[in-house]
Amino acid sequence: MSAQERLTDALYGLGWSTVRKLPEPAAVRLGRTIADLAWKRRGKGVLRLESNYARVVPDATPERLAELSRAGMRSYLRYWMESFRLPAWSAERVRAGVEVKDLHHLTDGLAAGKGVVLALPHLANWDLAGAWVTTALNIPFTTVAERLKPETLYDRFVAYRQGLGMEVLPHDGGSAFGTLARRLRDGGLVCLVADRDLSASGVEVRFFGDTARMPAGPALLAQQTGALLLPVTLWYDDSPVMRGRVHPPIEVPETGTRAEKTSVMTQALADAFAQGIADHPEDWHMLQRLWLSDLDPALDPAKGRS
Repeated sequence: MSAQERLTDALYGLGWSTVRKLPEPAAVRLGRTIADLAWKRRGKGVLRLESNYARVVPDATPERLAELSRAGMRSYLRYWMESFRLPAWSAERVRAGVEVKDLHHLTDGLAAGKGVVLALPHLANWDLAGAWVTTALNIPFTTVAERLKPETLYDRFVAYRQGLGMEVLPHDGGSAFGTLARRLRDGGLVCLVADRDLSASGVEVRFFGDTARMPAGPALLAQQTGALLLPVTLWYDDSPVMRGRVHPPIEVPETGTRAEKTSVMTQALADAFAQGIADHPEDWHMLQRLWLSDLDPALDPAKGRS
């Protein structure tokens, strides 16, 4: 393990051991202070966040983009402060911390004996949403975690999410898709963050006027198991409560090859994500490059260095 990896692991460990003990008002103030300091430094992540917001709000002035990126960093640090403190929250605090519109799409699908795939973008706090599902709805679910370095950091995240009631599978495991399919065929719930895929198997979609790549997994799982595919979007307001919406099911096309059906369904998923992101851009925590024109330095060398 490198010195940088040891430092990263230690900082996350400090967050979970120390921030979780803070009173909530103190954690809120700390998160906002860190966010504002990071925003003022104008580092790579803040600049990328601002560049991504320029796609979402193309007519925004530089001043408006700066306001958005500041609000975005505050939202991002709210996510982290909540996540560090979530293991110490009572069941009552978790239940009171989320309010979801159109929840019947999820509950009706599960009641009908169908599996359900919930697909989310990086909006607000997806970990809090998961804790609310297992606590307020008493519904277990399975998800996938990206392999992180160092391995000890990955283990921390797995233990954290398992502690919130989730079954967590490694993203790079070849058996993950099969396990998810089995859970769905048994009428279970699968939750996947699905707005960014850099693998060769990702599906190209039109997203805010340009081409991006999103994972094929949610659409493929729905096709192969008969499960419902439901987009979910989340957002914050000025209250301590996170809001959410379960969007209507994305139907499997009646005709076409598997690849064609997957493309149509993933585009519909991207469109639902875009609706939620456009409504609450400051809560979209995308501090990485996403669009293919940003990922390929040959298309724009200046962007490739950012």
